[in-house]
Amino acid sequence: MMTSRIIGTGSFVPTKTVSNFDLSELVDTNNDWIVERTGIVNRRIAQTDSTVSLAVKAALAAIENASIKPDEIDLIIVATFTPDNAMPNTACEVQKAIGAYHAFCFDLNAACSGFIYALQTAHVYLKSGMSQTALVIGAETISRIIDWKDRSTCILFGDGAGAVIVKQDSHGIIDILSGSDGSKGEFLTQPYAHLTTPFSNSDSSSILPYLKMDGQEIFKFAVRKVPETILTLTTRANITPTQIQHYLLHQANKRIIHAVAKRLQVKEECFSMNLEKYGNTSAASIPILLDELNRMGKLKEKEYLIFSGFGGGLTWGTILLQW
Repeated sequence: MMTSRIIGTGSFVPTKTVSNFDLSELVDTNNDWIVERTGIVNRRIAQTDSTVSLAVKAALAAIENASIKPDEIDLIIVATFTPDNAMPNTACEVQKAIGAYHAFCFDLNAACSGFIYALQTAHVYLKSGMSQTALVIGAETISRIIDWKDRSTCILFGDGAGAVIVKQDSHGIIDILSGSDGSKGEFLTQPYAHLTTPFSNSDSSSILPYLKMDGQEIFKFAVRKVPETILTLTTRANITPTQIQHYLLHQANKRIIHAVAKRLQVKEECFSMNLEKYGNTSAASIPILLDELNRMGKLKEKEYLIFSGFGGGLTWGTILLQW
């Protein structure tokens, strides 16, 4: 039975590195406190790059890695909650920049679960025959919506983009499980333009467009939902969590990742991490990590991988695949 398979990866992060020591000059915090609670040491912050330019650079790297031409791509999905514009969408801007003129393009917003949602969507298009070659990107410039005076959030996030090329194949994605719980959406929010017109009575002048998060609630949600979805997929595939060679979880917090490993009774070495270098890059975190592992030659054909994301919405998604 045919499925869809990742045949190429790419990523790009801004050149500007902001350390915990740099942040200690902006807010009341310090390196030891941040490292102990999050595992983050540095993050990359855009200076001249945009969500589009990051996405384009990651896409071109993935195209080269897959040894295809841009005009072979017939579907582009960009997962982002920090687009440069409401329209044109980021995917259309990527299409223009890379010359993928045959592609059907749209953006998708599921916050930190965005890459999982986008890859799942591309998988459905490929399985149905509506698409032959998909480009899936997670790209964020979260620095634009951070309150740099709020020490509870400014220490966590970074900018970057990751991309994959996906095609039909005899092996690849095995199973997917995703979900949402809008009733808990207030735990992670970022306001947008509010209704302020000559015909409305609302006053949104006091509403600031910054990301806000209840870290404790997100932690409890992640350490419960991620193992639950992984166990569901491994059970359905008739394998055990210890048979998974590589776990690529959303790079939000080392404590979350360690807690998931403990609940699954899987060695922490199976859980790759790069959050110490980049922080939380939301929809970009899993594809950036995947590209690093791929280019280091750490992924072997037919090995089992788990991708798992969680974030605002609240949303979550887990994918079981063979490389």
